[in-house]
Amino acid sequence: MAHSNLFSCYHCSSAILPMDLLEAEVGGVQRQFCCPGCMAIAQTIHGEGLEVFYARRPQIGEKPAAYLASNEIPEKLKPYDDPSLRSRFTRVYGESGDLEATLRLEKIRCAACVWLSEQHLRRTTGVMDVQINYVTQKAIVRFNPEKTSLARLLFEVERIGYEAWPFEPSLSLERAKKEKRQLLTRLGVAMLGMMQVMMYAWPTYVNADITPEFETLLGWTSWALTVPVMVYSAGPIFQAAWRSVQSFKKTRMLSMDVPIALAPALAFSAGTINLIAGSGQSYFDSITMFVAFILAARYVELLARQDAQGGAEALAKQLPATCERILNYPQTQEVEVVPVVNCAPGEMLRVPPGEVVPADGFLIENASALDESLLTGESKPVEKKIGDRVYAGTHNILNPLIMRIDAVGQSTRIAGIASLLDQALLVKPVMVSLAEKWAAYFVAFLLLSAFVSSAVWLYFDPGQAWTVLVSVLVASCPCALSLAVPTAMAAAQGAVTKLGLLIVRGHVLEGLVKATDLVLDKTGTLTMGQPELKKVIHLRQGYRREDALALATALEAGQRHPLALSLLRAAEHENLSPAQLQDPVMNQLGKGLSSGAYRLGSAAWLGVQNQSPSRENGQYGQVLLADDQGLIASFVFLDTPRVGLKNLLDAAKSKNVTVHLVSGDDPATVAWWADHVGIKHFRGACTPEEKYEYIERLQNEKRFVWAIGDGVNDAPLLARADVSIAVGAGAPLAAAGADAILTASSLEPLAKTLGLAQKTQAIIKENLLWALVYNVLAIPAAMLGLVNPWVAGISMSLSSLAVTLNAWRLRKA
Repeated sequence: MAHSNLFSCYHCSSAILPMDLLEAEVGGVQRQFCCPGCMAIAQTIHGEGLEVFYARRPQIGEKPAAYLASNEIPEKLKPYDDPSLRSRFTRVYGESGDLEATLRLEKIRCAACVWLSEQHLRRTTGVMDVQINYVTQKAIVRFNPEKTSLARLLFEVERIGYEAWPFEPSLSLERAKKEKRQLLTRLGVAMLGMMQVMMYAWPTYVNADITPEFETLLGWTSWALTVPVMVYSAGPIFQAAWRSVQSFKKTRMLSMDVPIALAPALAFSAGTINLIAGSGQSYFDSITMFVAFILAARYVELLARQDAQGGAEALAKQLPATCERILNYPQTQEVEVVPVVNCAPGEMLRVPPGEVVPADGFLIENASALDESLLTGESKPVEKKIGDRVYAGTHNILNPLIMRIDAVGQSTRIAGIASLLDQALLVKPVMVSLAEKWAAYFVAFLLLSAFVSSAVWLYFDPGQAWTVLVSVLVASCPCALSLAVPTAMAAAQGAVTKLGLLIVRGHVLEGLVKATDLVLDKTGTLTMGQPELKKVIHLRQGYRREDALALATALEAGQRHPLALSLLRAAEHENLSPAQLQDPVMNQLGKGLSSGAYRLGSAAWLGVQNQSPSRENGQYGQVLLADDQGLIASFVFLDTPRVGLKNLLDAAKSKNVTVHLVSGDDPATVAWWADHVGIKHFRGACTPEEKYEYIERLQNEKRFVWAIGDGVNDAPLLARADVSIAVGAGAPLAAAGADAILTASSLEPLAKTLGLAQKTQAIIKENLLWALVYNVLAIPAAMLGLVNPWVAGISMSLSSLAVTLNAWRLRKA
């Protein structure tokens, strides 16, 4: 068995000690394993026909737990099948009875890991759909609760060597802080090492006359200070590069970490050999500076990624970590401060003024006003009465309210919106895919160019060959190329989320740049569907406007019809008191209202000829007030245009986007509104099918169509358009087929998003141009020996920083 120490585990690649060696036939070949867990995982993968995973993944390099050899769900996961926990971490999907859960994955290192996890979960009984995003490391899993369970899903992920847990915002934020803290610590060690080594290297910069013994002492001190930078600060880079090299034989792909790791490794080896030999350059100053700058660039990149991670994390940050739970309501109102994750439906919470509501529920005591702008985009406080719903993430403004929890965790409305944002990141924009593809090819090209140029220098000037090799590897690293598109897209998506536009599918920003036509619905989109009293006409002699309005208000008191509410609002705005009526008000169903001789309703019911033949076609409606002597007054109502409409139309005009108004309303009304807001292309009396055909005709003319509708009766319109946006609040609108959901009541965010899409495109082009120009200049300079390794390290890091910071400008929409 002495030969066995040469073996590595077939599954996790760990070195196998002689006493730990296990062998089993897997896929018709005898394999070696380090533990029963790895053996069971490998047998599971091969048993499901997923053995191509071993050809696609970088090796994980960590032992899975031995208990994974069993098919039994471990005790630590069984609590997730408890109904209360399940309701916290899952949400109901549609009307099928299926559940949907968002899981956070650990140890996912590459696209092959994503592929294996998706394939394995899809083959689990009861799993209906799986989507995994590598950037956010989240999996959205839809499953049948009668056939499988949340605990089973978590265990199945562990069975193939990864880890998963239900996404909980507070835990996610803690891990994000931990990731940032670890990178900052590694950066700190690298910066300290760089400053010390640069100080010891200073005599060589200024050609100081120092004794050989002192020069040797400085050299070995620099070496000792460089070791922790190489081992600790650059450790993750070397690990990622090694995994990529291990898988290259089968994947034919190398990650950008390979040249990044190769440069300091070669430089450190050469520097150590030269130090021992007592001649030649040490490179330690270049190494520490290179590592410090590359980590600085990655830290800025991490900040940008965490700042704009699709907006879902931004929503999660709004939720408090703790809350005040009432111990024995209603007997007492004594409270205890507990973590929000420990609360359950049915429990009572107290939310003081100025605090954030921690869960969805119902207000049961103390009416208040809440700021719901996080969910709706509407900044005006919303009055809440006893029995009204309150939502997690909203701010209590007035009174200390008491609420009963109805939904927690992923069942809340804010979690539903966050899941939509996660889904947006699952669709990779075309430009991101292309950039990643070319970056992968570029790595192979630069490695080849580095070794060819070194070989040429070895022939002409052997003393320069090593320096040129390191310089080319460092200077030509494709970090800027790889970051050019993803950082801009992430920053832009984070910005539009703050505006109140939830992007559900990832092609929206790219699509808006290509849009040639904008198709708008009328009611609920162009207009609010809320009539306002425009004017009072045909007043009988002896009646003032105020008199007629006071009579109409008295008749409409207590009515909930939109026109009635409009009359009541107008009277309130003008501080008018309702007239005193002698007789009770009678509601003539479908006709109007009457009180004694006074009647309020349509011209047909009143038997009065409508004296407005030149009726304004844009009006929402007209109500007539009459008595026994005939008409007293006519009240003309106009629908209200949606706030921000002018901004949107101006933005579309400035981008040469042709605007169309397509509505189911009568043609005269649609024509009036089109003329009123300046839209030249319009069509009325359209059925949903005719709206669909209208867009289809535009697309047949090679037009790229952007459609905006209210998400209910406009489903065909939204489904057919190249880019579609549903106007309204709430996750269910996604079912209308929209690519994005506008939660704000104003259309202004769409105008800003159109501008932001153009700006994003410009910044992506700037980033790609900068990355191209940098590489065109840096690579030849390094190949000609004009650039030292430390200069190359600084310039490469600065190019990555420039790309990231340029993209970061998109955060401010």
